[in-house]
Amino acid sequence: MPDTLIVAAAVVDSLAAATRVVSARRTEPPRWAGWWEFPGGKVEPGESPVAALHRELAEEIGVTVRLGAELPGPALIDGARPWPIDEGLLMRVWFVEVVTGVPRVIDDHDELRWLSVDELDSVPWLPGNVGVLKAARAFMRP
Repeated sequence: MPDTLIVAAAVVDSLAAATRVVSARRTEPPRWAGWWEFPGGKVEPGESPVAALHRELAEEIGVTVRLGAELPGPALIDGARPWPIDEGLLMRVWFVEVVTGVPRVIDDHDELRWLSVDELDSVPWLPGNVGVLKAARAFMRP
């Protein structure tokens, strides 16, 4: 069975000089409720990863975004560098900046927080997001 592709965004306050990133607390499934993650979701059949990212961010946190650099994962798979986040799940992650809207809770989460570099460890991140978090931290400024 092929891996499921997830797309997610490190929503930052500025692509040019990021100092904060949005973190979202999950409500589902029950085993991951209360854990924090980068917002995003599954790529639908026939949908490109970038289109899925834009759709998911509109649905989950109510924003449209400008795409920045992709955070490359550890291994090249099908021409991309996704992050292995759980058994059968691969995730591609991009830095993005909000163009319209204000990030807010709409679906799949019960809280959003803007976290500075110094606050990134103040919430329990999903285990699959920890490697991504380290890459994002290197991009951000204190």
